[in-house]
Amino acid sequence: MRLITAHRILIAAGIAFFLFYALFQTRLWARTDALASLGQAVLSLAVAVALALYYRTLRTWGKRE
Repeated sequence: MRLITAHRILIAAGIAFFLFYALFQTRLWARTDALASLGQAVLSLAVAVALALYYRTLRTWGKRE
């Protein structure tokens, strides 16, 4: 396995984790009205979006020109 392949797998796992965590915190916020949970949900969703944008740039990595 090439290093870029492992990197792509880890970034995809990070995206999945942060999306799951955002969902978890959103459900917790809906039950308890804790603003900290809402803040963590928003922040983790922002991290997931940032990682997804970064993942899109990996398309061209490791290819010869």
